[in-house]
Amino acid sequence: MDKELYKKTFTEEDSVGWLSIDASLEKIYGKTEPRHYGPLCGLHYVAGGTDPIDGASIYDSEKQELHRHIISYGMSDLYYNEEKAGEEFSKWGFEFTFRLKPFEDDKNDPLWAVQVMNNLARYVYKSGNWFEENHFIPANGPIRLNTETKITGFVIALDPELGKINTPHGEVSFLQLVGITENEVEKLNANPTTTEVEKLILELKKDNPLLITDLNRK
Repeated sequence: MDKELYKKTFTEEDSVGWLSIDASLEKIYGKTEPRHYGPLCGLHYVAGGTDPIDGASIYDSEKQELHRHIISYGMSDLYYNEEKAGEEFSKWGFEFTFRLKPFEDDKNDPLWAVQVMNNLARYVYKSGNWFEENHFIPANGPIRLNTETKITGFVIALDPELGKINTPHGEVSFLQLVGITENEVEKLNANPTTTEVEKLILELKKDNPLLITDLNRK
């Protein structure tokens, strides 16, 4: 989309990129309203908080098995900006997603997972390095603090349902964080190549096609 068509199509009040993400989610969840959490300021989620992402939406999905599907907003260009019209990639070119099987220690929504996304976003903004499919992230401990989960790292896959989309600001990939066990982390630490990560993802998909993270997995 060139700048002139962009200006004819949208107004400055339109959250152009945000609407593109919502349109993709509507194809999966219809008119179901997600539970949306804005940026964190202190211990509370408020408009104008200090987190690097602008928030995250959480859906309850029954596909494969009951799980929470979490999607970030803010790694791509969300708001009206005619200077970004027709770019190859929208900002960093991706948004985070995460699929989590309900966990006994999470009495409410797993907002710790949103903070994982924020921590990774801080790394991207500070370092200038971005994430792609088949990347590997050791967490140096349980991904859910104060638990005995054996999930101590992530691999990154393309979200099996959301994939990639083209927005007026450029391409956005939905990069899913997939929790992996201590043993899997050790194997990847010994050979941390994208080829080995891809092999592990394909192996996980055999029994878990949506790549849902189960904190009780050994």
